Amino acid sequence: MTSAVEPRFYTQTWDLSYRHALGDTTSRFLAGLAEQRILGRRCPSCERVIVPARSFCDRDHTATSDWVEVATAGVVEMFTIVHEAFRGLPDPPYALAYATLDGADTALVGYVRGLDLTDLPSAVASLAVGNRVRVAFSDTPTGTAADYWFEPA
Repeated sequence: MTSAVEPRFYTQTWDLSYRHALGDTTSRFLAGLAEQRILGRRCPSCERVIVPARSFCDRDHTATSDWVEVATAGVVEMFTIVHEAFRGLPDPPYALAYATLDGADTALVGYVRGLDLTDLPSAVASLAVGNRVRVAFSDTPTGTAADYWFEPA
């Protein structure tokens, strides 16, 4: 005889630290950010410019070749406004967007600044898919993804 069992839940917290070997491609991409440049790599098979730069094309698994500097402006592909706190991330609310920069074929993720997130309808309208954003760079680069962010164009 079987009887219905109520779902059970277990709460668990993971707090892990990682030390990643970045490799040549990611190291050069991050160095480009410190130089206020967005660098991608071209796939010699499908000719796409992949940003952020990757060693291999995610479409056809071909090793990428040439470095390509792309523009610092592009189009919003998707976005989210975060209202819940996550350890190690900014205090909410904050916005994240994926934008395809001019000259790139893939989208780059970044924080969005320059929005009034207390006026949610206005912020959502500013980040609508298809709207343009520009990349802004830190005056004190650290060679990390924190060296850039998007702003509405």
